[in-house]
Amino acid sequence: MTSTPVPDIKLLAVDIDGTIAGHSNKVSSKVKEAIAQAQEKGIQVAIATGRMYRSALRFHSEINSPLPLIAYQGAWIQNPATEKAERHLTVSRKTVEQLLDYFEQPELRKLLSVHFYIDDQLYIRELTRESKIYAQRSNIKPVVVGDLRQTLEREPTKVLALCDDHNVIDQLLGSLRTQYTPAELYLTKSVATFFEATHPSVNKGAAVKYLAEELLGLQAEQVMTIGDNFNDVEMLQYAGVGVAMGNAPPEVQAMANWVAPSIEGDGVAAAIQKFLL
Repeated sequence: MTSTPVPDIKLLAVDIDGTIAGHSNKVSSKVKEAIAQAQEKGIQVAIATGRMYRSALRFHSEINSPLPLIAYQGAWIQNPATEKAERHLTVSRKTVEQLLDYFEQPELRKLLSVHFYIDDQLYIRELTRESKIYAQRSNIKPVVVGDLRQTLEREPTKVLALCDDHNVIDQLLGSLRTQYTPAELYLTKSVATFFEATHPSVNKGAAVKYLAEELLGLQAEQVMTIGDNFNDVEMLQYAGVGVAMGNAPPEVQAMANWVAPSIEGDGVAAAIQKFLL
């Protein structure tokens, strides 16, 4: 357990969904206030999310972050103030076609909604119930293309498969992890019903490390991260202080230095109070 307070933390990286935004899809006033207090102490605050860049922009703005925004699990890092792209890594066309072949097996096709993210635009095969809910929460208008292979003149930043049955997603993840090594593809879940695939060099830990060490000249022990799901594990492990939300799965909580209250209990505010203020 890390002792408190931790005076040398200079960077706080927070996830969005399940961490600073719950069912309401908004940041609570208590969390905003705690983030502002940390910033007043000279601690920089960054967003690290699996969301699309443009879907995450309003949260970046709400917390008044001057830093580059980490989107797509770290596949896309861009500074909204300057529009300078720091990093953009894509999944190879060959790998995407293989994934699509797998998703379109008869027993899976009817269960999965498949999303391709290309140049910060969402392309879908058809507008399913799951895709509609996703688009509404993200405030994104998806492009329905029928055959997703038509989009592959450009390589996707991320491939996502949604299914209401989390057992299907777990089986999908388990099966594809036997087919692809971590050196070939990064596979994760951001929520129980989302399977996500990105370039093998992509994960939030690598992205936060890049932001901290390459752009800000900091060390891991000067970084605190807060997240709630499996796609946050790498950044929890990287940071000097890794905090899991109370609503995180037990396996994710086990990776953290401390477990905060849940999203509905303003866990981020509690973590900031405990370690930074």
